[in-house]
Amino acid sequence: MSKGIILLAAGGTGGHVFPAEALAHKLKERGYSVHLVTDSRAARFAGKFPADEIHVVPSATIGSKNPIKVARSLWTLWTGMRAARKLIRNIKPLCVVGFGGYPTVPPLLAATRMGVPTMIHEQNAVMGRANKALAGRVQAIAGGFLPENGGAFPEKTVTTGNPVRPAVIEAAKIPYTPSGPDDPFNLVVFGGSQGAQFFSKAIPTVVSLLEDGLRKRLRITQQVRPEDMETVQNCVVHLEMGADIAPFFNDMAERIGAAHLVICRSGASTVSEISVIGRPAILVPYPYALDHDQAANAAALAANGGAKVIAQSELSPEKLSGLLRGAMTSPDKLVKMAAAAKLSGKPDAANLLADMVEAIAGKRSIAEFKGAGA
Repeated sequence: MSKGIILLAAGGTGGHVFPAEALAHKLKERGYSVHLVTDSRAARFAGKFPADEIHVVPSATIGSKNPIKVARSLWTLWTGMRAARKLIRNIKPLCVVGFGGYPTVPPLLAATRMGVPTMIHEQNAVMGRANKALAGRVQAIAGGFLPENGGAFPEKTVTTGNPVRPAVIEAAKIPYTPSGPDDPFNLVVFGGSQGAQFFSKAIPTVVSLLEDGLRKRLRITQQVRPEDMETVQNCVVHLEMGADIAPFFNDMAERIGAAHLVICRSGASTVSEISVIGRPAILVPYPYALDHDQAANAAALAANGGAKVIAQSELSPEKLSGLLRGAMTSPDKLVKMAAAAKLSGKPDAANLLADMVEAIAGKRSIAEFKGAGA
């Protein structure tokens, strides 16, 4: 028999959905029913999300200065609030947990107004807009990279780390094995769950600049946006690259586990998963991220020696090719980076977050939870 329902709210990108999925697995193990409220973008993740039910409520972001668009967004948010209130009345969750993204705003606001225990989890080193709007209203804040003694609400913030999916925990069991001078070299390239045009354009050129011997060793997994697939595929054929390209990989954790080097953006989930698995990385923060949160996330891993961080504006194909050449010919350096990355990982983040959810759902204060050391 279920202990009750926990309602998770997450925006429809992987950065929000993946940590919610990791928490859902832990809560299910502990006997709770889990419901997810999100938007239509999350459909591609739903197959692996262990929710008893998935709900979609209307929501919108207010990013425009056009008064007509603002009015439409406000109306959509009001509609979403009404739908969320009805959902919460019907399923009676013990707690509502938000993971960021504008679809979390209606259910979290509705829950706070209805007296249902609430908390948010912020994945990044810099709090996102949705969570920032909710932070003052919820009982507790869990942070992936947020310091407990910093921010606007230190008294109710706990640095849990970012929970990672079971597939990541499994991949973390694979020891890092360096690639010898004549062995295949597994390179994984991705730009977050939505892909990155920059990598689609850069990587074929990067590979073309390598010597034949190095190029023939490469085994590339690259996430490519659908609109870039044909161009990249043509480059793969022309360069005779050993490459597996796709808009999305359901087994990305396993692919990272098999990687000798990862080149990617530095979203919070990405940095957390690379750390837990323990793989050396070249991180290229998304330059247009609000509040430069990706740069802050990357700096946390680079400070421990687990990654090299380079701004996109400073990264030419020639420079990236030189870095890749250096990595392929310096396996001992990659071994050290892999070990440093693993030391930075927080594989138990999902359990700590589940402890926190149970405390809030049980009407314990966050001060009591922190005082008890979870």
